[in-house]
Amino acid sequence: MTRRLIEFSITFLLAISINFFLPRLIPGDPIKLIAGSAAPQLGKERVEALRAQYGLDKPLYEQYVIYLKQLARGDLGMSFRYSGGRTVIEVLTENFRWTLLLVGISLILALLIGSTLGIWSATQRGNPLDLGMLSGIYVLRSVPPFWIAMLLIPILAIQLHLFPVGDSYSIPRLEGWENVKDVARHAVMPVIVLTLAYIPTAFSIMRASMFGIMESDYIRTARAKGVRNIWVVLKHGLRNALLPVLTSFMVDLGQLLGGVTVIEAVFNYRGIGNMMFEAVKSRDYPLLQGGFLLFTITILLLNVLTEFIYPYLDPRLRKATP
Repeated sequence: MTRRLIEFSITFLLAISINFFLPRLIPGDPIKLIAGSAAPQLGKERVEALRAQYGLDKPLYEQYVIYLKQLARGDLGMSFRYSGGRTVIEVLTENFRWTLLLVGISLILALLIGSTLGIWSATQRGNPLDLGMLSGIYVLRSVPPFWIAMLLIPILAIQLHLFPVGDSYSIPRLEGWENVKDVARHAVMPVIVLTLAYIPTAFSIMRASMFGIMESDYIRTARAKGVRNIWVVLKHGLRNALLPVLTSFMVDLGQLLGGVTVIEAVFNYRGIGNMMFEAVKSRDYPLLQGGFLLFTITILLLNVLTEFIYPYLDPRLRKATP
């Protein structure tokens, strides 16, 4: 446990350091982007005053020390992009909930559909339908998610007018049940794209895991006792196959939080990914730092949760030495 804690602490320190320095490697002057079209008319004194206001007049190492001190107090700073003086925490809180909605629904659907198809495929090995499904999964894996998104927009949104594009809700906001339906309609197309993007991963892992388990001795024993095949698969096989699938779930959730940026940008969906995309364009260093930090903390917490859950799924790990 102590070793794990040290590893996570070192990882976190490295991550927050990268979070600070990486945005500053992006070419471009944030002051000019903050000033916008008025930048050419600003005098040198006004430009320097803006630099001092946002703390960009100090040496890089001094900015880094200030960043660490603020972080220790739970202060992520003020966003450059929002002229109203909004804090990074406020912006992250507003946008992260919409990303969690997309990611949560998409990953659950992908795991349910992919795992179900993977279990069926493992029990139908060599069947023509199994070979056809494998071909379809490989094709789906090779298709870029943003390409699927670019197909859905003209078909479902522009031609058929089934779903809206842009933001996560209509403006002005609706109320009550109408608001719930409105939010759901805005989320449908991004959820479809993200679900299709991760079905192949869930399918492949469950299929490979079930292959090995279905050939094991205790499965043969259960079949020899006359247990129905469906109960052999669900009761004896599925629980042991869940270990690698659980790991995939935790890893994919972290990857999905990062990969959702492109999808949110394509659909112009309000979320942490689209926020990060806009922050990169405006060189909003505090907002980029806060977004990267949020991803880092989420992934680290998922790893800790995986370490905690694993022993309950596999009793052999309960007596394993750390």
